[in-house]
Amino acid sequence: MADVAESERRILVAVDEGEESMHALSWCLKNVVSQNSKDTLILLYAKPPRAVYTALDGTGRREDPSGYLFSSDILAAMEKYGAEVAVCVIEKAKKMCKDLQQDVKVEVRVENGDPRDVICQMAEQLGADVLVMGSHGYGLIKRAFLGSVSNHCAQNVKCPVLIVKKPKTNAFNK
Repeated sequence: MADVAESERRILVAVDEGEESMHALSWCLKNVVSQNSKDTLILLYAKPPRAVYTALDGTGRREDPSGYLFSSDILAAMEKYGAEVAVCVIEKAKKMCKDLQQDVKVEVRVENGDPRDVICQMAEQLGADVLVMGSHGYGLIKRAFLGSVSNHCAQNVKCPVLIVKKPKTNAFNK
């Protein structure tokens, strides 16, 4: 057991705007990261790709001019908003780390791209010993249409994957 406490693990935690990822981070800090360990917690936020718009969105055909024109100001505002969301998510996650586990070493990564691909690539590139992520708990139908980032990562990442489900609350437990 002493070997585990003294080893230097790289724990990758995928965070996003949802409560599920913050619950997974909290659970990780309380149950995976040990006190006085040499663990490094890597907080990863995958900034979803910005939709690609042509100058004239829609079909762009003369016979169907129903597209929308996006100015560079609107595109810049969308990019700025995406960056602000990333900063907010990372700051919230860093604060949680400080509050729950003051001595843990924290690294931060913000990457652009589809979260499925980004998380898998970063787990490999950063040499993660374990990947921790939350689960939205979609049912079979929603998961079939929306896809499951956690399921994709569990199938494609080489390191162990810990998927933390947020307990469901009902009206009687409040």
